[in-house]
Amino acid sequence: MPETGRDPTRPTPEALLEAARREARTRGRLKVFLGAAPGVGKTYEMLTIGRAKREAGLDVVVGVVETHGRAETEALLDGFAIIPRRAVPYHGTHLDEMDLDALLARSPALALVDELAHTNAPGSRHPKRYQDVEELLDAGIDVYTTLNIQHVESLNDVVAQITRIRVRETVPDGILDRADDIEVVDLNPDDLIQRLKDGKVYVPTNAERALRHYFSRGNLTALRELALRRTADRVDDELLSHMQANAIAGPWSAGERVLVCISEDPRSAGLVRYAKRVADRLHAPWTALFIEAPRAGARSEAERDRIAETLRLADRLGGDAVTLPGGRRVADDILAYARSANVNHIVVGKAARSWLFELVNGSVVHDLVRRSGNISVHVVPGEAVPAEAPSRRSVATAAPAATVAPGPYLMALLATAAALGAALLLQPYTGLENADLMLLTGVVAVAVRWGLGPSLAAVVSASLAYNFFFLPPVYTFTIADPTNIAAFLLFTLVAVLVSNLAARARRIAMVSQGRAKSTERLFGFSRKLAGCGTLDDVLWATCAQVAAMLRVRVVLLLPDGKAVTVRAGYPPEDRLDAADLAAAQWAFDNDRPAGRGADTLPGAKRLFLPLRTGRGTIGVIGLDADGAGPILTPEGRRLLDALADMGALAIERVRLVEDLDRAERAAETDRLRQALLTSISHDLRTPLASVLGAASTLRDLDADLAPEAKADLLATIIAESERLNRFIANLLDMTRLEAGAVAPNLAPQDVAETVDTALRRVEAVLADHRVAVDLASDLPVLRLDPVLFEQVLFNLLDNAAKYAPAGSTVTVRGRREGAFVRLDILDEGDGLPEADVERVFDKFYRVRKSDRVRAGTGLGLAIARGFVEAMRGTVTAANRRDRGGAVFTVTLPVPARIAPKDIAA
Repeated sequence: MPETGRDPTRPTPEALLEAARREARTRGRLKVFLGAAPGVGKTYEMLTIGRAKREAGLDVVVGVVETHGRAETEALLDGFAIIPRRAVPYHGTHLDEMDLDALLARSPALALVDELAHTNAPGSRHPKRYQDVEELLDAGIDVYTTLNIQHVESLNDVVAQITRIRVRETVPDGILDRADDIEVVDLNPDDLIQRLKDGKVYVPTNAERALRHYFSRGNLTALRELALRRTADRVDDELLSHMQANAIAGPWSAGERVLVCISEDPRSAGLVRYAKRVADRLHAPWTALFIEAPRAGARSEAERDRIAETLRLADRLGGDAVTLPGGRRVADDILAYARSANVNHIVVGKAARSWLFELVNGSVVHDLVRRSGNISVHVVPGEAVPAEAPSRRSVATAAPAATVAPGPYLMALLATAAALGAALLLQPYTGLENADLMLLTGVVAVAVRWGLGPSLAAVVSASLAYNFFFLPPVYTFTIADPTNIAAFLLFTLVAVLVSNLAARARRIAMVSQGRAKSTERLFGFSRKLAGCGTLDDVLWATCAQVAAMLRVRVVLLLPDGKAVTVRAGYPPEDRLDAADLAAAQWAFDNDRPAGRGADTLPGAKRLFLPLRTGRGTIGVIGLDADGAGPILTPEGRRLLDALADMGALAIERVRLVEDLDRAERAAETDRLRQALLTSISHDLRTPLASVLGAASTLRDLDADLAPEAKADLLATIIAESERLNRFIANLLDMTRLEAGAVAPNLAPQDVAETVDTALRRVEAVLADHRVAVDLASDLPVLRLDPVLFEQVLFNLLDNAAKYAPAGSTVTVRGRREGAFVRLDILDEGDGLPEADVERVFDKFYRVRKSDRVRAGTGLGLAIARGFVEAMRGTVTAANRRDRGGAVFTVTLPVPARIAPKDIAA
């Protein structure tokens, strides 16, 4: 935001910081070739410039270029180093994508990457090509790329309106904003249509369909304007940054910008609407500016409320609402802002002041017209506002007529008397020459403490005292010496000027203090809201803050279905009477105030105001206070608007987080459901099919089967039944874990004995593997649940048997390490993919090896971790370092002391 108090001959700090960041960066440079539609020649232009760079000695590499079969484009690729594309498998076929890793390894000075908005094939490192480009830039590689205007995210809706086609592939606006250079590749719509007819854009069948829909002349003209305007906005921003960095006085007529000046005048709303119409005609951004002049403290509450409403109107109409403290004449502040913001149109209202007021204070309009230079000044009469009787529609009261308090004027006279006494006492020592300085000091003190009115009273009394006590003949108001007349007049003039400056400085300081205090309180509230993680905390914080700052009673109501209900209050409130509830419901449904002091349902006890965000009304806040009359002053209403907006945004933030959590839980639940169904369909049906097949064979062919065949079939039935039993047991164990029903029965156990029991139980599973047991002889007795710990070992050994090849060795190793016992189960399989080291403990997750997934439910390791943690231990997975294979480590604490009777038991 431009600052009115900044020296216009010095660059802005923001512009200097941006320039320093640009010079110090190691990031590559991005150039975007922007076009209005396919076929305008973006790729051709990129390759042409890339070829010129290569011939100049730069290391240029083609990352990916789509020629679409155009012979002239393919001819430009000759001589370039081209990175081969990477084949990505997708639904039984292969898609060719840019090989990002190969391009990074090649590390050229410049990479040519076509079609910035392209969506990468599933399985790529980044879902979008613009993310690949960002990684190249972060690596210090310059990138040339191409983009059509319809792919810019902020213009997606506009393009859909124009062409009736919704573009699904978009690029965030930030990519264009961060680009170092944008080159528009433009082509006349008629020439582009001819290229399309000639088959230089699409194949003939596609070209005919495109001509009927997307490539109409009107669509191409509109898209062309979007591309040129988007680039013009970028150039305009660069120009403004250049002016600010080099302290160049504006405006430069590179783009239109409109500034409307508002005040407490009722016609300011009409000025804002006029500025909006001017900006629309010029297709220009616009700003509503209010200069908070030193006399702001003298404004009535109604005037301040009118200023706030006008600024809100500008914000609703799409302009920027800016309030700046004034330190000089208002016209100087307006022109300083206009020049720093490169404004070239100022809209100001016709003066309604009297000629006497303008004679004393000057005319803002005349000053602007006289000193605006090459800035156009629009002097507008504004809309006449008829006088209206006070209405209950306003939820704020007008301030009472200002009255003159005698206290400050009395203190001004006393201060003058004190300064006079000091001057008389010091006159024998300092002489007559310093008496006026003593009186002037008293005038300045009065101006600083009590303002302009009392200081002018002090000037009058000090001038009379100076004449009466110090100018000969003394003790009379007669001035005998003509030279003393000049001294008297000069003293009076200096006193008036100094008192005016001191009073103005006081008013500026008071305004700044008020703004700083309000800002500090709002900042504290925003920090409090940022620390709230639940909806109840946000509602309570909002109620407490509003009640403390406005000294009212507060309730907050949020929708529950179609009706609103009380969710928080300060002091606590959980129900409303029928009249208040009806007013709250009406305020929520109609997005307007209702209740006490409003135009609708004024019989309610409370005033209800809607809480709004960009997504609409999200709730209602109700206010109540003791005493009759409206609840809020205009200043209080403005403060409430700020607090309510912050509270509403915090409520929406918490709700969005809750919605996201619910969506993630729903997605996780759906994923687990699908995994469970898949597991059941395979791991339940497969053993059942084997059991049924063997049993039916025995039934139908019993007389024809040899005893050995019958034994094999019975063994199959038993093995598959045990497999089915393990599957059901795993499901039951996982259900117990998730329900929190696993309560280990801890007792002193010999680890070696439990390992031996588990090995005997898993003997059939490990029949095709060698088993090595390496347990230290000094393993201490541990407090374990033998059933749970045996199941842990069984699951880990069963997992090793599945993923280790037949004939390999599965090792069980145990050691004591300080206060813990460590058990390692090692296999000689392929090991774990790095990305799956922790995921192997997820429910229903199974590591994919080669082109198949091993049999199993994906629950064994999750159950093992749950059981070990229930016994206060840990289980982790890693890859072996001495050779291929995985290692699962169980770590259990050694108890401090075990009673001998427990061991005996």
